[in-house]
Amino acid sequence: MKLTYAESGVDVDRDARAISALISSLEGDRPRSKLVAGHFAGLVEVEGMIIALCTDGVGTKLVLAQQFNKLDTVGIDCMAMNVNDLICVGARPVAFVDYLAMDVPDPAITSEIGIGLKRGADLAGVDIVGGETATLPELVKGFDLAGSAVGVAKKERLVTGEKISEGDVIIGLPSSGPHSNGYTLLRKALEDRFEEELEGRKVYEHLLEPTTIYVKNILRLLADVDVHGLINITGGGFRNLTRLNKGFRYLVDDPLPVQPIFDLVKEAGNIEEKEMYGTFNMGMGFAAFVAAKDAHAALDALDMEGARVVGSIGKGKGIVIPDRNIHLPPYI
Repeated sequence: MKLTYAESGVDVDRDARAISALISSLEGDRPRSKLVAGHFAGLVEVEGMIIALCTDGVGTKLVLAQQFNKLDTVGIDCMAMNVNDLICVGARPVAFVDYLAMDVPDPAITSEIGIGLKRGADLAGVDIVGGETATLPELVKGFDLAGSAVGVAKKERLVTGEKISEGDVIIGLPSSGPHSNGYTLLRKALEDRFEEELEGRKVYEHLLEPTTIYVKNILRLLADVDVHGLINITGGGFRNLTRLNKGFRYLVDDPLPVQPIFDLVKEAGNIEEKEMYGTFNMGMGFAAFVAAKDAHAALDALDMEGARVVGSIGKGKGIVIPDRNIHLPPYI
């Protein structure tokens, strides 16, 4: 039996349709705000300055973290899932608040979570300005962690994806592993193999590797290069490449190396390769679109080991990965 993300409990297309329905219900006369279906953050203009806001959680990666009592990095994941979205609109993250719901208050747990949040804030260059805790024994088993982030940008420096053009190149930034997406499928595929050794570490240790925070790299890029688009490769995998502009074909003809944890997931779950690339980041956690002439300058500005041009943008629709014989539909 071949596992899929939808069969394990998460249907990305259904989620996208639900989000679009929610946004449609919210639409109205809001002259200062810009709520864009498919983008990574919402925007509001205040006295000539653009304020960007987003919110996200760690998801079912927390199930593994609680199972193996490894809680000091989930705060990094929570921070990353927010600030990596904020920078996609060209905003500089400045502040963060967290929300922690628990079945039973436990200082040992909150202390470990705080360690990760502090480390994440340092990596992102933001201040944690507050938060909220809730004791919800009837709703929560263990705990759930989420947060919200605020960023700022000049209006003329926003990155909306409108500049994406035929001939642009795709620059891929390496991930640290699965980051914080696809864990419903990951846990299903690997449920009997968490304690196995993989390249000198337990499988669960690979799965709990914290999400890379790309803020400082991307801020350097934004300062030096005219960036046409920025993409956080989250749920939906490579399909995220089309989120800002669905009117092109995204050719990934030199993808970044895939970490062994993904190969193990594919084998253990008997998962088709197309499903893997349509669910996970497969070694590429973030992507930037720039003009071909700016590729070298962009890589210099990013100053990130392993980052490189992985493909280009051309006529057509969807995402094509030739050496894997994969054609993915656009993100809904």
